[in-house]
Amino acid sequence: MRLFTVEKMIHYLLLIIALTLSGCEQPVTLSTTPFIPAPADAYSGTKAGEERAIEGIKFCWCPPGRFIMGSPASEPERRPAEDQVAVTLTKGFWMAKYEATQGQWKQVIGKLPGEFTEELPEGDDYPVGNVNFAETEAFCRKLTEMAQASGALPKDWEIRLPTEAQWEYACRAGTTTATSFGESISSKQANFKGKPFNGAEAGPSLGKATPVGNYPANNWGLCDMHGNTCEWCRDWFHLKLPGGVDPDLYTAQSTATKNRTGDRSRVRRGGTWCDDGWANRSAFRQRFEPERRYDHIGFRVVAVRP
Repeated sequence: MRLFTVEKMIHYLLLIIALTLSGCEQPVTLSTTPFIPAPADAYSGTKAGEERAIEGIKFCWCPPGRFIMGSPASEPERRPAEDQVAVTLTKGFWMAKYEATQGQWKQVIGKLPGEFTEELPEGDDYPVGNVNFAETEAFCRKLTEMAQASGALPKDWEIRLPTEAQWEYACRAGTTTATSFGESISSKQANFKGKPFNGAEAGPSLGKATPVGNYPANNWGLCDMHGNTCEWCRDWFHLKLPGGVDPDLYTAQSTATKNRTGDRSRVRRGGTWCDDGWANRSAFRQRFEPERRYDHIGFRVVAVRP
């Protein structure tokens, strides 16, 4: 069996060239182990961006693959906790096309988790906000039960929050630039407030949430990966990005970076309606204590085979 195909050799060369051109001060070590994805099943997608509905929620297929997570030293407005690492995701997954909406929350759970605000008004197509980490997990568990009971989800698949690596991989959608739209981003492309990033054209500065899907999708059909609401990930926050094969820091609380108050946080990703453009970069990451909530912090789910 040929483990190193021409396509795989080209993939390695492109990654090395991308890192060389990025000006990364600390080169990322790429594994020479051939990439062998986990065996697919009948529920897996066949191509990136393929859509599937689960209990009325649209999902897009994110195929297995390798990517460079984080930002190069040359990227404008980058942060120290974004040093690049190589990541291999051996399993494909379905990611929700949109941020979880208020309508979906009511369908699955019932009463919304928090109060509405002037910036986050009521509306079934608006994203859920004011939701803490435990409440997002409760949503995922209930949705998994519903989907398995109806036959929409196989028993060996589950719905949960994405890992930080899955989130950035899906956000990038095959790109290596600062955003999935290129090296800059305009508020015509994403819902953020204030200055556009890296010389992009200025657009509207709404200062509030919009219904999901009002801005262009990325290459894999995913909307609002930049802007609108920040999204919970399942990992505990570590200053060093998790690299390697299928990284998942869900249970890694003991090694998580401590906050100034001595407690630890989960990861949140994506910019918000109250951020400047630079905070909408694909590699931008933040921490947030899991018990807290805020109107501009929501989530989106993935369907995975553990």
